[in-house]
Amino acid sequence: MEITVECQKRVEGSKPRALRREGLIPASLYGHKGTESITLTVKAKTLEQLLKKAGVNSTVVDLSIPDLSWRGKTLLREVQIHPVKRWAYHVSFFALSAQESVEVEVPVHFVGEAPGVKVEGGVLDLVLTQLEIKCAPDNIPDAIEVDISGLQLKDILYVNQLVLPAGITVLGDPERTVASVIQSKVSAEAEAIIEEAVAESGSSAATPSV
Repeated sequence: MEITVECQKRVEGSKPRALRREGLIPASLYGHKGTESITLTVKAKTLEQLLKKAGVNSTVVDLSIPDLSWRGKTLLREVQIHPVKRWAYHVSFFALSAQESVEVEVPVHFVGEAPGVKVEGGVLDLVLTQLEIKCAPDNIPDAIEVDISGLQLKDILYVNQLVLPAGITVLGDPERTVASVIQSKVSAEAEAIIEEAVAESGSSAATPSV
């Protein structure tokens, strides 16, 4: 998902509180030129709309700064939230054009139907719903699709078993569980009752009559 946002160069010496009274939120852009950063402002209403659609480290933002004649693709890198009032008081953007690769978080979309659920009555346990990946800036996927149509009862799908698009690398432990099909509580309890009944029956049959 890509969103367009317009920012303005922040006036030197302007105070955050004064900016917020004017309906502006302090922001910054970095990564566009080495370690250099630019202080900006974004309209509070614009930021509010952005945060309804965007996720930190997962959404590409087409950022425009007209008074600096700068435009480029960025990542929404950080959003600072007031601990009590719960509104955003600062936001940071990370320029992508100068980067060979970036690390982002993307959602996992599960596709297919597991036979272990449909046929064997198991329960699908989705362990990972987000993945941190590394890829080129122009190759950020909206999501990683994970096919669960081969999962039988008690099967486990690990990160290192995922079929990934070209140029995508998943970061972190490759042996993490992504999803599994576990036995339902009802089935497990029923199985225990049956096993107990069978054991008692066998015990009775083995006891000689007096």
